Amino acid sequence: MPYIYFGPETLSSFDDASRHEWIVTNGLGGYASSTILNVNTRKFHGLLFAAFNPPVNRHLLLSKLDEEVWIGKERYPLSSNQFKDVIYPEGYRELRGFEISPFPTFYYQTSEVYLRKEVFMPHLRNAVVIRYDVFNGLDESATLRIYPLINIRHFYETTKKGDFQASREEERGKILFEFFPKRGSLILSSTTGSFIDDGDVWIERIYFRRDDLRGESCLDDCLQPGFFDANLNPKSKIVFYISASGGAEKEEALSFYSELGREEALEELYFKEVNRRKKLIKDFYRERRGVKCEDWLNWLILSADSFIVLRGKAGRKSIIAGYHWFEDWGRDALISLPGLTLVTGRFADAREILLTFAEYSKDGLVPSRFPDEASGTPEYNSVDSSLWFLNAVLQYLKYTGDLRFVYKNLWDTMQDITEHYIHGTMFGIRMDDDGLLLHGPRLTWMDASVNGVPVTPREGKAVEIQALWYNSLKIMEILSFKFGSGSQSENYRSLAYRVKKSFNEKFWFFSGGYLYDVVDAYEKDSSFRPNQIIAAYLDFPVAESSQRKKVVEMVLRKLLTPYGLRSLASDDPRYIGAYSGGFSNRDRAYHNGTVWAWLIGPFITSFLRIKGYDAYWRRFAFERFLRPLFCVELFRAGLGSLSEIFDGDPPHSPRGCISQAWSIAEPLRAYIEDILFIRPLHEREVLEIRSGGNKC
Repeated sequence: MPYIYFGPETLSSFDDASRHEWIVTNGLGGYASSTILNVNTRKFHGLLFAAFNPPVNRHLLLSKLDEEVWIGKERYPLSSNQFKDVIYPEGYRELRGFEISPFPTFYYQTSEVYLRKEVFMPHLRNAVVIRYDVFNGLDESATLRIYPLINIRHFYETTKKGDFQASREEERGKILFEFFPKRGSLILSSTTGSFIDDGDVWIERIYFRRDDLRGESCLDDCLQPGFFDANLNPKSKIVFYISASGGAEKEEALSFYSELGREEALEELYFKEVNRRKKLIKDFYRERRGVKCEDWLNWLILSADSFIVLRGKAGRKSIIAGYHWFEDWGRDALISLPGLTLVTGRFADAREILLTFAEYSKDGLVPSRFPDEASGTPEYNSVDSSLWFLNAVLQYLKYTGDLRFVYKNLWDTMQDITEHYIHGTMFGIRMDDDGLLLHGPRLTWMDASVNGVPVTPREGKAVEIQALWYNSLKIMEILSFKFGSGSQSENYRSLAYRVKKSFNEKFWFFSGGYLYDVVDAYEKDSSFRPNQIIAAYLDFPVAESSQRKKVVEMVLRKLLTPYGLRSLASDDPRYIGAYSGGFSNRDRAYHNGTVWAWLIGPFITSFLRIKGYDAYWRRFAFERFLRPLFCVELFRAGLGSLSEIFDGDPPHSPRGCISQAWSIAEPLRAYIEDILFIRPLHEREVLEIRSGGNKC
């Protein structure tokens, strides 16, 4: 299993150590997360965030467990909480080591008492289990007290004392808390000792330093309802578990324990989750014989798994865009699908994800975002999500050759998308007389706004939208022929020809030597942005070969950083080199200079394509474009994963989500397909337009 470790040198510096964060997920959108000091620095940190409407509507139920050791009348705290002006207690000074292999593990020593604390989540359960290994090396008895800090709030919110109350009942070592007036339930249980109810104590004004820096609410109050008490006999070791299960209703919290049965089952769950992760890695290498086993590659495989979630209580799979706070966004999911599921051999998951988005398509648009509440309506405000859906279907076919599945389950949706784009659908999305796609503002991936005003409106005809549109028409041309409709295939071929001709007449910026970012009836936007790389990246590139080469060279020179591509060239007067401050400042910077890791995937594909996939250039591309991400960044911010974004200016500090789906997916895809040149098994036969007709 891959391994990450931090020793006393890092852990002794509160500021340095608190920048390193860990996250464990459960396949439902729920998670446990904190820093390597076990000090929460965000409202999104906690031991149990349960998804009330999987994989969304996530609520904090258990903030943390605070430990202290009593030797005689002396108290030795192992925990720490940060308040506005003080860190109290300073138990982090007793922390001797932190590791992840495969779960976050803390090593404490106070006097001659040694404590090991490991956090894991059972897969597909809104539950967290903390395993304790404690050795008392003293000649006298000691006592371990563990104080749960409980809460009930949506993860975007904070709590003030009195915002909720918690009724409780105890039965066979399990303590059930039912919250009111806020709705939710939590069960706590320990396999050793007892729970001491010494009255409710509110721990007030816990300070979240990272949220303060982001200009967000940063003070939280938690309820401490008592403590677990465990005796530590002299010169002896104990191993025990504290578990927590929760949900919107009491029955959801109880279901975990009713399914569990025996206390010993917690240990079985522990090894079951360890073995599940081992199998993910083993299966990857079995399908990719000859790929060298690397720690960083193993982390990518495990991180990829964390984004694949169930949608609905008995639903299909989807992809969470990023942790901590994103939902399953259509665009992010469909861009991420090849890297998360296809290069990892998870074809069944890929099928389910495609079916999820096809099921919710409306007027030719797949959802751009699903709502928090089960009764809510998906949002459809995206021009490119449906086009990425068509591309994801093509990638699925390249890996599986499964034309029958596509024809039976997805073909109607694919035709519905193209017909609505041709004739017009919501948000002003329609094909213009020149064959290119028109669309309204804030419908591309650069969709940030400040006070309701788009920062990068990109209304009209955005460059990557035309590239995706041409690619989509070529996909439809191929599949129409394979599915037995030669006339329909010819119609798509003719339309694709018109789109490519119009694109190359209107989008090349001759004096600049690159592609315009947006073209509309009144002006052409010559902002130098990375969107043009999509015109060189897709299986059917809309830009001419000579133009693609120039685009790659210009992007390399003006946008490349060690961690991805800048969203705007640094010589543009609108460039903002740091993603910091409050909402407005950050949203202005989001697509005006901020670095995006996912874009390195399309760039590498485009770069190596023009280099003919020569072995020298593949080695060069890994060292120059991927090594910093894989060998540095994986071990810096969100441990074992890759951040959403980075500052445009050096040292390119990680920002945004600590673990982002497409930041993992696209670099991983590019590494397998382009650097190692392990191509999809059915790529050649699928991309052959005139082969394999009437296979369904």
